[in-house]
Amino acid sequence: MPSEVHRRAFLQLLALAGAGSAVLPGLAEAGTGFPLVSRGKAATIVVSSGDRPGVRRVVGDLAADVERVTGVRPAVAFDVAPAEGPVVLVGTLGHSPLVDSLVAAGRLDVRGIAGKWETSLSQVVDGRLVLTGSDQRGVIYGVYEVSRRIGVSPWYWWADVPPRRQAELHLPQERFSLGTPRVKYRGFFINDENPALGTWAPAYFGPGKAPGFPNGFNHLFFAKIFETMLRLRANYLWPAVWGRAFAEDDPLNHATAKEYGVVMGTSHEAPMMRGIEEWNRHAVPAVRDSSGTIVTPGHDPYGGTGEWSFRRNGDAIKAYWTDGIRRMAREDFEGVVTLGMRGNGDVSLPDGDGIELMREIIAAERDILARELSTDVPQVWTLYKEVQRYWAQGLRPPDDVIVVFTDDNWGNVRKHPDLSLPPHLGGYGLYYHFDYVGGGRNYKWVDTALLANTWEQLHQAMSYGNDRLWVANVGDMKGNELPLQFFLDYAWDPASLPVDRLSTWERSFASENFGSALASDIASVLHDYGRLQSRRKPELLNRRITVDGAGVITYDDQMTPFSLVDYRELDRVTEEWQDLAARTARISARVPAAHRDAFYELVGYAVTASANLYALRRAEFTNLLYAAQGRASANGLAAVTEARFADDLALAEKYNTGIAGGKWKGFQTQPHIDYGDVARYGPNAPWQQPELNNVALPDVIFPAVRRIELPAGPSLGVAVDGSAEAWPGAAGRPVLPEFSPYQSAPAQYIDVFNRGRTPFRCQVSVAGAPWVRVEPRGGRVEEELRMTVRIDWSRAPRGTTTVPITVSGAGQSVVVDAVVRHPDVPVRGFVEAGGYVSMEAAHCSANVPAGPVAWRAIPDLGRTGAGMTPFPVTAPSRAAGAGPRLEYRLTLVTPGPVTVWAYLSPRSNVLQGDGLRYAVSFDDAAPQVVNITKATGADDMTMNRQWERTTSDNVNLTSTRHEVGAGTHVLKVWMVDPAVVVQKLVVDTGGLRPSYLGPPESMRWPG
Repeated sequence: MPSEVHRRAFLQLLALAGAGSAVLPGLAEAGTGFPLVSRGKAATIVVSSGDRPGVRRVVGDLAADVERVTGVRPAVAFDVAPAEGPVVLVGTLGHSPLVDSLVAAGRLDVRGIAGKWETSLSQVVDGRLVLTGSDQRGVIYGVYEVSRRIGVSPWYWWADVPPRRQAELHLPQERFSLGTPRVKYRGFFINDENPALGTWAPAYFGPGKAPGFPNGFNHLFFAKIFETMLRLRANYLWPAVWGRAFAEDDPLNHATAKEYGVVMGTSHEAPMMRGIEEWNRHAVPAVRDSSGTIVTPGHDPYGGTGEWSFRRNGDAIKAYWTDGIRRMAREDFEGVVTLGMRGNGDVSLPDGDGIELMREIIAAERDILARELSTDVPQVWTLYKEVQRYWAQGLRPPDDVIVVFTDDNWGNVRKHPDLSLPPHLGGYGLYYHFDYVGGGRNYKWVDTALLANTWEQLHQAMSYGNDRLWVANVGDMKGNELPLQFFLDYAWDPASLPVDRLSTWERSFASENFGSALASDIASVLHDYGRLQSRRKPELLNRRITVDGAGVITYDDQMTPFSLVDYRELDRVTEEWQDLAARTARISARVPAAHRDAFYELVGYAVTASANLYALRRAEFTNLLYAAQGRASANGLAAVTEARFADDLALAEKYNTGIAGGKWKGFQTQPHIDYGDVARYGPNAPWQQPELNNVALPDVIFPAVRRIELPAGPSLGVAVDGSAEAWPGAAGRPVLPEFSPYQSAPAQYIDVFNRGRTPFRCQVSVAGAPWVRVEPRGGRVEEELRMTVRIDWSRAPRGTTTVPITVSGAGQSVVVDAVVRHPDVPVRGFVEAGGYVSMEAAHCSANVPAGPVAWRAIPDLGRTGAGMTPFPVTAPSRAAGAGPRLEYRLTLVTPGPVTVWAYLSPRSNVLQGDGLRYAVSFDDAAPQVVNITKATGADDMTMNRQWERTTSDNVNLTSTRHEVGAGTHVLKVWMVDPAVVVQKLVVDTGGLRPSYLGPPESMRWPG
């Protein structure tokens, strides 16, 4: 566990950053601390020549960092310290005579450090600064902590964050330790790296060294990855796999990992320290007929059939794995060996999923390890996708193997260890995603992580004992800097990051990279960016998912998921993005010139390009609606869409060539607009990025906009709030959504538009209802005129009244009905209006605990507000009506049956039962239990359409039916199982209209 010294220091640093202190955190005043640089002279850095390679290497980085900050480069000496001048001694306990002599003399106290894992110590001894640690990474982390304190961001290279220049550097003399990390192996997976990283890296660092495979990543690339990992206190890497083979792409790759002191691994589909591409490059699989007979021979380097099949080509597979372990022993690098086996191409095994087969595979791998190296080497079995089925069926690996549970690829952990069973000695881990390729759709373009969601899931994982190995899929890494750093910070010390310090962490991130003056403003932008982005992946902004009465799910990849006509939903969410982009632009203008590249890379591009994409989609889908209605304004919206598309390309071009001297040329090439375009790139288009022959295609606008031919003369058109139809032409009379004095939805409107090219004048008349106000009541219509309808409730009669509103122009008239409901009932709490009551889950009227268990608000965890979830997260399940409950006082004006819709986070069934459950009741009625897993039908194992729907929409929608009379009631939501997150509750009394986020929250009256 991290030491209390570390925790206090960490909180002090965060407090300084959050308070906007002008004093750099972690530095001392001149004359009071150790003089790292003083009066133009730097301390000499001394290291033992026999120390660990990572330690000998990192002193060069420290010298370079001091020079970046001060312009003065310290000298580096080996074995012998100079007789005069300040000295920094860097060394590993047990490997550095320089440090060990101080310990032996009683001058350096290493109690609490020696024998620990990756634990650092910084202390001034006899006027010399000693940077030591329990092992080489403990030393390395301590050295890089000095770099961070003097003003060098971990992202100085990958995000071009400039150092904080200053002439003097004085470090505190107090004994300091970063503590021992909570998660032993902490790292990430570079994955899905085409086209962005796969285009940029070989061009920047040079091609791979494997003959015929120039797109491989060489050791110069990985050196930059390794350095950044260690600066972030990570220690473990799964290297890139899309057409790449770490060991073959450069013979120096493993040696470089050893030089830096990094632990290497391979992904869940690549056992025994061999990337799957090492097989694919040299094997041609045999082709078999339906009876299993080979009709076209295959081959591989081991005399086999070339098939990635343990049943049919087992000897060759085992020989291939043996070579991987022999290489590990020969090159003597540190690693965690992946066990198990999956099908070639991130799929299930071709040999079936029998538990005996997997048991045989793991046994064979263990035999190879015992023979060629040792079974003491760390090993991991990752329960990704279908592999979790073996665990569910009772297969257990040997006790020393780390078992890694995973999320569902969308940030929802799939399963926790069963706390009722004895602990697994090898421990448990977590594989988590900030990037994904697969159904329902890839998300690869920009960071879409919500820190509140990440925190809640990591907190759950930690609470259930997953603390041995954590790895995050970060795609290209660049673009996911913030969630990656948060993931690693939490893995290091979860106790220092309770949920109420998330905003402090964001300010700290902003302060470290941009300085304290702008930290609060930048942190606010990053926070709101994550909140807005988490509602839906940007790649999914052209997919609407609907479910009919029979539960059949339909995808429409040429429609916005947000409503164009109800609650002004698409307009409102787009305007939120435009407001955020405007705030970002104002901050950008204040960012010092030296930080502008970093600001564009870490903040500006993602915010501005995402806001622009929302503006593009609003113009595009409004164009398609208006073209169907025959509106003259449709053509102008087509031009707006094309202009926003040009802006998208220009923003990417600025990233590629306009910042950092063109350093990132070719990086911002990830398509994100043309998903679903089957006609252009085939049947995988609904989920796969635009590509042909595995090469990404540049985006085009999809669906395409429409331009319409207009008659020369004027022609009246009318559309109303809540309908996609247009009159004259549509059946029946248009009806506006119901008016209520308690409505919170945007004001109802009537659109009067021209279906021709000649302007006309329109007018509106309201017969016998002067309390109905239409603004404006008429005017010149060139393309369209929006009229807002409001009610003077002081004059409106009680009860329900239908008022005709006549719109006339261009020789035609359309009558629009306004249904005005003015209830004569006392109201308390949330009040029904428009046929529904909508309530954010956190806005309960009472939160009633049951013993030590209570619902707790996690800010911003929901799509439109906080999420409520039971704490502690390991609380045992309760019978319906016996657990903690949330109460919501509300007033209904419509008697009869109602439907209560619960908007829930799309959590998997992490517990051991058949599904996560909650319960709902009104007043004193018996609670109705809902099994969320069964109700939605979502299956994260088969990744069925129900699962795709819940993860794509980022919500589980479940419902219950209740008989409730008009009047004031108390709606109760009961905990049955932990891990349920309630975002929002909507009581539908018959008027709920379809929308993505649900209706705006209802008006709330005291009482």
